[in-house]
Amino acid sequence: MPPFTEQFDVVVVGAGHAGCEAAMAAARMGLKTALYTLNADLIAQMSCNPAIGGIAKGHLVREVDALGGIMGEITDAVGIQFRLLNTSRGPAVWSPRAQCDKQAYRLKMREVLESQPNLKIKQAEVADLIIEEAPCSGLRASGPLLSDLNSGSGSNIAGEVVFPAARSLQPEAVRLCRGIKLRDGRTVGASAIIITTGTFLNGLIHCGEQQYPAGRSGEPAAILLGESLKQLGLRGCRLKTGTPPRLDGRTIDWSQFQLQPGDADPTPFSFRTKRVAHHDSQVPCYIAWTTPETQRIIRENVHRSPMYSGQIQSIGPRYCPSIEDKIVKFPDKTTHQLFLEPEGLNTHEIYVNGMSTSLPVEVQLAILKSIPGLESAEMLRPGYAIEYDSIDPTELDRTLETKQIKGLFLAGQINGTSGYEEAACQGLMAGINAALKVKNEPPLILDRTEAYTAILIDDLISKGTNEPYRMFTSRAEFRLHLRIDNADRRLTPHGRRIGLIPDAAWSDYLAKQQRLESMKQLLEQTRLTSALLEKIFLTEICHPERSEAQPNEVEGPGVSLVQANQLSAATGQTLAQLLKRPEIIIENLVPLLRELAPEFFARDPIREDPPESVVAFSSEIRNELKSVETEIKYEGYLLQQQRAIDRLKKAEQRAIPDWFDYHSVSGLSKEMQETLLKIKPRTLAHASRIPGVTPAAVSLVHVYIEIQAKRREQIAAV
Repeated sequence: MPPFTEQFDVVVVGAGHAGCEAAMAAARMGLKTALYTLNADLIAQMSCNPAIGGIAKGHLVREVDALGGIMGEITDAVGIQFRLLNTSRGPAVWSPRAQCDKQAYRLKMREVLESQPNLKIKQAEVADLIIEEAPCSGLRASGPLLSDLNSGSGSNIAGEVVFPAARSLQPEAVRLCRGIKLRDGRTVGASAIIITTGTFLNGLIHCGEQQYPAGRSGEPAAILLGESLKQLGLRGCRLKTGTPPRLDGRTIDWSQFQLQPGDADPTPFSFRTKRVAHHDSQVPCYIAWTTPETQRIIRENVHRSPMYSGQIQSIGPRYCPSIEDKIVKFPDKTTHQLFLEPEGLNTHEIYVNGMSTSLPVEVQLAILKSIPGLESAEMLRPGYAIEYDSIDPTELDRTLETKQIKGLFLAGQINGTSGYEEAACQGLMAGINAALKVKNEPPLILDRTEAYTAILIDDLISKGTNEPYRMFTSRAEFRLHLRIDNADRRLTPHGRRIGLIPDAAWSDYLAKQQRLESMKQLLEQTRLTSALLEKIFLTEICHPERSEAQPNEVEGPGVSLVQANQLSAATGQTLAQLLKRPEIIIENLVPLLRELAPEFFARDPIREDPPESVVAFSSEIRNELKSVETEIKYEGYLLQQQRAIDRLKKAEQRAIPDWFDYHSVSGLSKEMQETLLKIKPRTLAHASRIPGVTPAAVSLVHVYIEIQAKRREQIAAV
């Protein structure tokens, strides 16, 4: 093989949200890293909605931040409206969301990337991967390669696992990814390659009857790399996504729409952010509604939509349907909600959230004119749909490395997901594990009980997907344990261990955990007396973190004066016991806690004119208090879930050896054998989550693990 033009430890292909996290992680872990992109001016471009977070997506961003990623900090720096969603429900499903300045986001991301030591940004088109076949010096069973064979029965001098004779063992070459080839002919070597190409692989845009190749509007598709990946033998599929039209805000009659302001005191995304940059200068969004006339226009023209004309064969995101999909699938609904969202502080461009479409441009204009307030609106960019290639994620193992080709990692939409946040968490994990592989250190593997990120990866590699995958809190078995407030407690120690959490951030983390524990002990040890009762805040309090400022059934609005006399019966109880009452929230105890724990509030002086219905302290202190409150108020449920988590972890410990032969399991159908061979589950619990694998099949596998282990011992003894 001729020498490479350049050599790096890690090469990342694609500078979207997955690529940026992957490159930063590898560079911060001390590896020489290169980030290749078709256009260095469009790094971290927000191709669709200029917003970060949302239901469950906000959890992912919090987890990225807790591990040492950068999406949360960038959002806090350029967000122009912040809202904490779902606060009318329990804390398990509270999720932050921020409207961002689209241009400022990519500029800030590029600034952060360019200031990172060990990281080089390169503008070039990657045309091919350099794959090398390395002979395996021993016999191999069908299954994972090289680094996956950590549990083998022996090893040779080179460190490769070698099995004793067994059924179906045969020599097999190992394919290794050694580098990339650029379109201009240069070759770049690397120990690990991470592909994060988003919608660019053989991308095809549709707008009415028109279609043309593109990665996104105005940018070329990655045709050469797309064809190269097809030649590697990785199973793939074709997916579709879309985007709505953008409008000129100066041509909109804003008086026709309902105002949607941001939170009075925003909750930051990053645990390291004390106060968001645009705290006092947030901009509003607006709520609009379609009309029966909108419905009529779409019905009369739906045959011109590529989705319904047969022009698009791919499957789009179920939970982000186009406007024509909504009309067809929900014919009884005469109106649909839209959100008018600004794309930045220095532009008049408005994003029409909820109106994703691939209808012809003239039909899009007619739809807009049928909405009160948009009759005179000018369309700056039409909506469109885009089809693109993705790889079947069951081709990956838990590190996001491909099973067939060692050293090749995939992250983001190429794995069948949708959304910036889903891409970012994959990019971070791929970057971490690629770096650990290069450093010959054990991989970072999270399990379903400790992160939504792990749930996303486990779902993808176990079940695959035939539509763009979106994260929801309902995908978690133990979501009360996976809250936004405890993401740092769950994941920051992992980030520290691998080198992504610097000393200052680690010191802040330890200090915070000490504060929370001290406050919890104070509440559990302090008993209510008549004197203390008089200091409890006895006016109605709306939850300050709620944009909608509405009470909920779990926590209620706070203590009212009518209920004050009922608290006298609580004398002698601890403050923690009092807090478990559904009508009591921790804000009611703040005047008392200020006296009992002044050091906790010393970081934040009392504000003279706090916003209406907001207890006078910062979001940082409020969020810490709410975290303690959640641990106390939901203690019984948390303990119940912890017992279930312990049972699941026991099942996860029952590993399925790499050498296990499904063909010899009597009673497994051929279809079941093929499914298990395709996924290659690592544990019995993993096998049980694969669609179509029955409990009886899992029991058979469990029994045959012992049978085959004894056979191997007998063969080895001969």
